Amino acid sequence: MTLIEQIMVLLIIAAVTSMSIPVMAKLLGRNHLQVAQADFIAALRHARETAIMSGRRTLFCPSRDGSSCSNDARWEDGWLLAHDADHNDQPDNRPLRVGSGYRDKLIIRSSSARPIVRFHPDGTAHGSNLTLLFCQRSGAERVLSVVVSNAGRVRGAPGSTAQAASCKE
Repeated sequence: MTLIEQIMVLLIIAAVTSMSIPVMAKLLGRNHLQVAQADFIAALRHARETAIMSGRRTLFCPSRDGSSCSNDARWEDGWLLAHDADHNDQPDNRPLRVGSGYRDKLIIRSSSARPIVRFHPDGTAHGSNLTLLFCQRSGAERVLSVVVSNAGRVRGAPGSTAQAASCKE
């Protein structure tokens, strides 16, 4: 092979790589959304099962420090799952489970009327329905949601255009 042929091969590789980087970044962003949504669905279902199995009121709430609930609609710093026998919306002891945050990658917001989910021993989550929105920091082109009903059922869904607009910082 001559030097010119080697340079041409390198130029072709560089061109193909530069074209694939934006596509890969978009795929990675979608993957972050789906992983976060699945993580929250699993944690919420675990919180409901914990309340039913233990027969105790169980909280699922946003947390900045991993040991107490923050009364905030922002969840990207992390969350915790804990028992709450004294009904003060704070863990009785150490949390049963703590989730890491997605601060650098995602925006996660809950409906402002309900920043904490309280599962009762019968599996219900009385109060208003909770909707968690998962948005990419780079843009709101794709939004996912997790909905918790009063009956305690947890489901994931794609977000609407109106929800995408509310996710902006």
